[in-house]
Amino acid sequence: MAIDFTIPEEAKEVRERVRKWVQEECIPAEKEMAAGKPYKDVLAELRKKARAQGLWLPFFPVEHGGMGLGPLANALVQMELGQSHLGALSMNSQGPDDATMLTLLAHGTDFQKEKYLKPLINGEKRICYSMTEKAAGADATGMQTTAVKDGKGNYVLNGEKWFSSAATAADIAVVMAKTNPEAPRHQQYSTFIVELPNPGYNIIRDIPTMAVHGPHYAEMGGGHAEVKIENLVVPEENLLGGEGQGFAMGQHRLAYGRLRHGMHNVAMAQRALDLATEHVTSRETFGKKLEDRQGVQFMLAECASQLYIARLMLMHIAYKAENGMDIRQENGIAKVFLANMVHKVVDTAIQLHGALGYSLDTPLAAWYTHIRSQRLVDGPDEVHKWITGKNVIRAFKKDGTSAAAAGGDLL
Repeated sequence: MAIDFTIPEEAKEVRERVRKWVQEECIPAEKEMAAGKPYKDVLAELRKKARAQGLWLPFFPVEHGGMGLGPLANALVQMELGQSHLGALSMNSQGPDDATMLTLLAHGTDFQKEKYLKPLINGEKRICYSMTEKAAGADATGMQTTAVKDGKGNYVLNGEKWFSSAATAADIAVVMAKTNPEAPRHQQYSTFIVELPNPGYNIIRDIPTMAVHGPHYAEMGGGHAEVKIENLVVPEENLLGGEGQGFAMGQHRLAYGRLRHGMHNVAMAQRALDLATEHVTSRETFGKKLEDRQGVQFMLAECASQLYIARLMLMHIAYKAENGMDIRQENGIAKVFLANMVHKVVDTAIQLHGALGYSLDTPLAAWYTHIRSQRLVDGPDEVHKWITGKNVIRAFKKDGTSAAAAGGDLL
């Protein structure tokens, strides 16, 4: 029986439409912003054009205003959108909004969907997700923010959050807090919807990071906020998914976010490789073209190989997701590989550009400082490797072989 790697024609068609959109609309719009055109004007024009072309919310069901793409077609789309920092934003497919919208769709009440999800779908508002805390780090079950009922139909939240991505650009926050410290560890937490601004949700600052902070960094959602939550009153009707369900919902949400990061990493790596190839084919040193040097060819080959593996990973995961199969092991493996892959490819592209690559005259240097975060966000490399390794050991103890947990049972 043959293994079919054929991409359906309809998925190819939408990929080509999005590829054309990014190359002909988003990348030129980046240059308009660099020339001083206001970000809000640029984005409004892009979104108007995108909606007119039916390019809106690719991962969302048609009945809710999206394109209704399955995991495979959406993966192909995201691997194009990531070539521009305006790509996902132009189609309302940006993180952290996308994964949180899916959570609201799956677990929100009719009231919550009407009041909070609808304006997100329409691109009128943005949403952030406040789970991570300084004291807990990658261990979500270590969070200390509490939510206590006040007997008046509300919860009162107190605590702190750390690295709440896009909080300064958000109109809504989804906040996880401990509601029942006596429950089993993974059932102690609940999630709440909070309208912003709110005096109980005090954004102390956007945490300075090593990323290049351009003039539109915060308003585009690039910031990571430190938040003080103090006597934050949340109506019981804003409890999302029921008490004790916060951790499970959060892990499901993060699973999509990890894949989206990986898809965008592939797109960024491809653009970096294209920039590097363009440079080496147009430059000459010491009387010889760079493209004719074997060392340069080897560097390009390594990047191409990494991208090939990355695409196969994502396509396989998309196939399994399309068929309702368990993707947890593959998701963790891919998260680590793709984060390291994009770092390697962009670093190589910088090296091939020489001093030009180290400057900010190309996007490579800014990408480099940004993508270093990929090995930390949505769980650091070490946590995913730990879980992957545990699964290998578990499979061996169960079946006498670790093949199933190590890719030997791919389908």
